[in-house]
Amino acid sequence: MANETAVQTSTPTTLAGWIKRLDEVHLPVPQSSHNAVCKAIADSRRSLRDIAELMQDSPALVLSVMREANNHTHGSLAEPAENLEVAINRLGLKRTEELLARLPAVPLNEIPVALRQLQLISQHASQQASGLFASRLARLWQDIHWGSLLFLSPLWPMAVIYPKLLEEWELRVVHKGQSAHQVEQELFGVRLLELCLGLTEAWRLPIWVSQGYQLLLGEQRLLVKALRIAREETPLHQQQQLDDDPALRRWLSQPANTVLLANGMALAAQESWSCPHTLRWQYLTALYLQQPLADIQQQVHQQAAISARHTLAADLWHPALALIWPWDEQRVHRGLLPAPPPTAESLAVWRKRCGELLMEPSRFANAMHLTVCAKEALAASGMQRVMLLMADRALSILRVHQVGGLPKEAAHLSLDVAHSTLLQRLLEKSAQVRLTPDNYTQFAALLPASLRRLFAGEHLLLRSLSCNDRVVMVMIADQGGGPFSETTVQAFGKTAQCIEKALHSFTNRSA
Repeated sequence: MANETAVQTSTPTTLAGWIKRLDEVHLPVPQSSHNAVCKAIADSRRSLRDIAELMQDSPALVLSVMREANNHTHGSLAEPAENLEVAINRLGLKRTEELLARLPAVPLNEIPVALRQLQLISQHASQQASGLFASRLARLWQDIHWGSLLFLSPLWPMAVIYPKLLEEWELRVVHKGQSAHQVEQELFGVRLLELCLGLTEAWRLPIWVSQGYQLLLGEQRLLVKALRIAREETPLHQQQQLDDDPALRRWLSQPANTVLLANGMALAAQESWSCPHTLRWQYLTALYLQQPLADIQQQVHQQAAISARHTLAADLWHPALALIWPWDEQRVHRGLLPAPPPTAESLAVWRKRCGELLMEPSRFANAMHLTVCAKEALAASGMQRVMLLMADRALSILRVHQVGGLPKEAAHLSLDVAHSTLLQRLLEKSAQVRLTPDNYTQFAALLPASLRRLFAGEHLLLRSLSCNDRVVMVMIADQGGGPFSETTVQAFGKTAQCIEKALHSFTNRSA
């Protein structure tokens, strides 16, 4: 990954500059997928379809092969390869093998989370497209499948070298509701849609991908007109309005729209299954397929579940996770109900751990021993996700000491305090910050993106702890991102006091 890091000395501000910069990025491929494909190519019994099916486990590998095949035919009379089998056939197995040898193959956990999250969305879109449209348009199933998978691919290299820009865009446009045009001009100097279209054309990706971006850029009036008709309650009224507008009817029936519809639904579902964006794309899909909205929603949920079975990862968010929550739990996660208070048994464990923290002299052999007890106390109080970070002497770096309820990678997290004004304030003196839906927008922008990703939700507690008049620890906890039980909030404060006393007793034990 060193070559990508070296590339990002400055941020491009022009379309040509962005295309050149992102075109230079070599996307990492999971080592397991790389090995499986190499083995299949070397096996004379495996067909091109077998090899293509193995490749689709790694979207980056699919993109690399499609780009190589289409660059290879650039300037010739040949049309760009519309699917992966055609691309492999054009390259030939020898050139495909040579391409694989040039790609960076790394363990899955070394691939940036931002890239894997984007690729998961692409795989979800591909599943939606195949399940909703491919059976009805069987002759075009490959075009639908690969076009849907590659639609967001222009953003993949950006997720490798400029992940913070994408996170900032998401925070300001999706969560804060700021103008996309204004934010993109400030962050990128160009519209993201124009950049995506430019890269799809430079890479000679399937034509349906480019058509989707052209529609979003220049023909939004068609989408608006179609959506207005889609919201009509009776199929007869819908058909009458389409008959009155032949141009719209012809546009709506284009198979190329399946790629845009599938990606629109997959992207919107990342935010919520019931947000206006999701409903909008579902309405359009229902009109395209001439089916009731309720039927489309059921199919979309089924396809999401199928997608999750293949692509779910502990450190990534898949919308299908929200489909299995019971109604009350959905309401908790959506900010409507508080989490239940800890049970009597859990509170008994909490009191025992707090008692151990308060023992004089300190019973702890080392700092790790102490923080394990502190983590267990917080978990017993009802906290579902916990992180304890220790500050270095210069108060410039926070390193994770303990985690609970978080992905394994979180245990290796190191935060540069200079990049977060909220962490800077917490390190000035002992303080507590409670995030709620009322202040989330204000405070979330001051948190490192890695913490926002790990503690998804609008309810969060952060507290800094001091020892000998100096902040030494920061603890972060939540109850799954939904509203807190007030019992747990009170226990959090009392636990913090116990940990501070334990830190003082442990640090001054020799005296």
